[in-house]
Parts: sequence; C-alpha cells; structure tokens
Amino acid sequence: MAGHTENSITIDAPLDLVWDMTNDIENWPRLFSEYASVDVLSREGDSTTFRLTMHPDENGTVWSWVSERTVDRADRTVRARRVETGPFAHMNIRWEYKETADGVHMHWVQDFAMKPDAPVDDDWMTDNINRNSVTQMALIRDKIEKAARERQSAPAMPR
Repeated sequence: MAGHTENSITIDAPLDLVWDMTNDIENWPRLFSEYASVDVLSREGDSTTFRLTMHPDENGTVWSWVSERTVDRADRTVRARRVETGPFAHMNIRWEYKETADGVHMHWVQDFAMKPDAPVDDDWMTDNINRNSVTQMALIRDKIEKAARERQSAPAMPR
C-alpha cells in the first residue's frame, strides 16, 4: 500500500511573488512554521539538494532529512524527492502553480510509502500530511498576501 495526498489553496498575489517566495528554500523557516532550519548542500542547474530540520515534535524528537528539489518555472511546477528517506520507503512531491481570476492556485501532490518498521503506517501519515498541509498552506497564503499588499502600498521610487 502507498500514501497519496493532494492539497490546494489560492493565493491572492502575483504569480512571480508566489513562485519566488515558495521556492526560496533558504527562507522556508520563516515561511513554514514546522521548519527550524534549511541547509543547502548543493545546487546544479535548476536542482537543489538540501537538509530540512523540523522543530522538535511533542516528544522532543527532531526530524531531519535530505531532499532534492527541481524547479521548472516555464512549466510552473516543482518536483522533489527525499534522498535520505528516514521512515519513508519513498517520498515524491510535486507542486503546481496556475494563475486564475482569484490569484495563484497552488497544488501539492505527495506520493509516498512508509517502511514496514516505521513508527506509523501509510494511513496515519496520509492523515497527518493532509492536516499539516492545510495549516502550512494557510500560513503561506497569509504571508504572501501580506507581502503583496505591502508591495502595492509602497511608495513609488522617484525617477
């Protein structure tokens, strides 16, 4: 068995701002509430390999892993996979961005499977990811929409 999640949100901001803020990996600890730190390990073309470290969970455990992320701005997609899989047999992620009349529709798809000896099963992780994605997407939307409003109200620079 495997896990699959799909979560979406619409962000009332220009596509370039949404793209830039959500793909600024080094800024993720300020964009997401769950990440304590990001360490970029390498960059090659449109691909970045990095270590994500989360804030301690309710048991004091700090989770950390290495992922590889490839952006395709022309296609408005991002593909990522865990390189250090930890309790996952695999974890593949796809982010899609689409301009709509209401803003930018951001869609996250995650396909994964837990290892047989993982502390949780695929169903538990599916529920966990679905709950957490809704929370994180709302935080991201609010931060990006605030940045968009601030840019709109900033005084124009004299020429």
